[in-house]
Amino acid sequence: MTRSSFYNMQNDKAAGLICGSDYSEQHTREAWERFVSSGQNTETRPDTVREEILASWRRSRELGVNAGGQASRKIIDENGVFLRQERNAALRKAASAAFKRLEPYLKEAKTILILADDQGVIIDAIGDELILDEGQGIHLEIGGDWNEQTIGTNGIGTALKTGKPAYVHAAEHFVEGVQAWTCAGAPIRDPFTQEIIGVVDLSGPPQIFRQHNIALVLASAREIEIALAEQQQEERAMLLEAFMMSEYSRVDRGVILLDKNGHVLFRRGVDEKTLLRSKELEVGHKLLPKLLELSDREITNLLPLSLETDGVERLKLEGVYRGAALFLKNKNNSTRIPASCTIKPRSNVNEAEIQIIGSSPKMVDAIELAERVAQANVSVLIHGETGVGKELFARLIHSRLPREKAPYVPVNCAAISGELIGAELFGYEDGAFTGAVRGGRAGKFELADGGVLCLDEIGDMPIELQPYLLRALEQRAIYRVGGSQRRPVDVRLVAMTNRDLRQEIEKGNFRRDLFYRVGVVTIEVPPLRDRANDVLELVAHFSQSYAKETGRPPMTFSDEVIKRFMAYQWPGNVRELRNVVQRVYLIKTDDLVRLRDLPPELQDDFASCEEDPLPNILKGHSGDLESIEASAIRQTMISENGNLTRVAAVLGISRPTLYRKMKQYHIRKALSSDA
Repeated sequence: MTRSSFYNMQNDKAAGLICGSDYSEQHTREAWERFVSSGQNTETRPDTVREEILASWRRSRELGVNAGGQASRKIIDENGVFLRQERNAALRKAASAAFKRLEPYLKEAKTILILADDQGVIIDAIGDELILDEGQGIHLEIGGDWNEQTIGTNGIGTALKTGKPAYVHAAEHFVEGVQAWTCAGAPIRDPFTQEIIGVVDLSGPPQIFRQHNIALVLASAREIEIALAEQQQEERAMLLEAFMMSEYSRVDRGVILLDKNGHVLFRRGVDEKTLLRSKELEVGHKLLPKLLELSDREITNLLPLSLETDGVERLKLEGVYRGAALFLKNKNNSTRIPASCTIKPRSNVNEAEIQIIGSSPKMVDAIELAERVAQANVSVLIHGETGVGKELFARLIHSRLPREKAPYVPVNCAAISGELIGAELFGYEDGAFTGAVRGGRAGKFELADGGVLCLDEIGDMPIELQPYLLRALEQRAIYRVGGSQRRPVDVRLVAMTNRDLRQEIEKGNFRRDLFYRVGVVTIEVPPLRDRANDVLELVAHFSQSYAKETGRPPMTFSDEVIKRFMAYQWPGNVRELRNVVQRVYLIKTDDLVRLRDLPPELQDDFASCEEDPLPNILKGHSGDLESIEASAIRQTMISENGNLTRVAAVLGISRPTLYRKMKQYHIRKALSSDA
């Protein structure tokens, strides 16, 4: 048989390190020749050919693979290769970091690193240029088909077929033309479905390989799977958040949200009987095969018979289809949420605790998103500066739980020492540490069972504790410190932070996988400086509250005070504003608040303000804030000729809020002059 100059580089010593100390290239080749000619392994020594190789030879023969072939098949159509690469864009992106990390070592090792798709077609290849050139001779290149059905026993195709790591050395290849190579391949699995979606393979001339190459590709496959998991967690979180922010989430119908793999991401309005008959409707379960490859009719036909749909809406992220919403025929009580400045809580929740004041567009958006995610059993991250009122949103979500008397358990991660926070969250057993309460104690997770666990300042959680939190959230169970008993918990997690967790991830202070777990949906609470139109409404609210608390009439705020309130940046946000109003009620004996009554920081540099921030519609109106607000609406209606859309835009409020305030102040819609 002919040998290429490339094949002559191999030797038995190197091969022995791969296939075992008794490996003989000559014996293996003789066994291959006998198998090809007779279909049997007639070698007297049973360990001449490994069982996994012999099994692959048998499969190759049954598939009709030409053992005397000289090369694999290449997909000639460049468009076909491009489409495969596009279809596997997520896999290629996940593999890019591992490939980049290994690239400097490949040239020195005279090897190439290959990424193949789930059909064994090569979609990426890097490494030593000489070896890449040699690979083109057998189509071991982008577009080459290395499925066992095409080219027989090889590292890529055999790993795909068996679902296990495979290394194939020289004469162990079924096709003669590729026996000048050694390859080690490991399958890559989808982290959520566990389906094989590709193979990472290391190939090169036989004599430079070592047995640990199989460990290298296996580690690379795991690295790619971890990167894929992070990608998919982020994509699922973005998909759910995009759905919650869209008009589709407000329809008065039941809905099931599916990710691109057909897994249930969110559901609402599915009746109990349907759920009992169709367990696959549970969140996280696979309802359909690969969703993006199905037509709307195929989706409808593949659904359980108990599920009657009224339409399918494909959902895009950054212009690419990433999921679908299935709308159900059965009605539910879901309605569009009105843009209101005050949220009405469940009857058994203290209304004062969750009253959210604000009618600016950003605040209304945040309130509407909180209302919608409250209906979904997903973790929520509330992000905002100190003092913006993040806990009010957490309590709003808690108030919407369907269970009566569901516990609400807040934990400030920044206020507990790193040594104790684990015991605080997970509890501890008797004698777990010095000073432990006799008999042990339940942690916050157990106390929040059936309700909401609110983790404030989660960005301050010690990095070494974060894996335990992640495990508790994934397994829905905890282990007390010092204990071995698994304790199931049903907890809705709401996390809050004023930190940029993405920056904390880059700094190594926060785990990326935990970020995607706690922040399935992120609610951004705007700072007060970004919603200046809410300042007067907040002042009026706090003024009425403290007037009632102190038993005195509401105070009147002078023009200069109102101007200062509107111009001030409020670094302490709503909390600072509330404290300012409370302060004047404590120190004032009369009922008129002047500039000199404000804290020094609100008086500093006031005279240097070049621009008058007080709207013209408020000038010349000192007095209580409600009369100022009513006057502002009347004057704006006159200036805009009664066009309510323009009136709302000028005032910086939504139309529903404008209607509510017109009703509150008895302002007629047809108003055309000052009343």
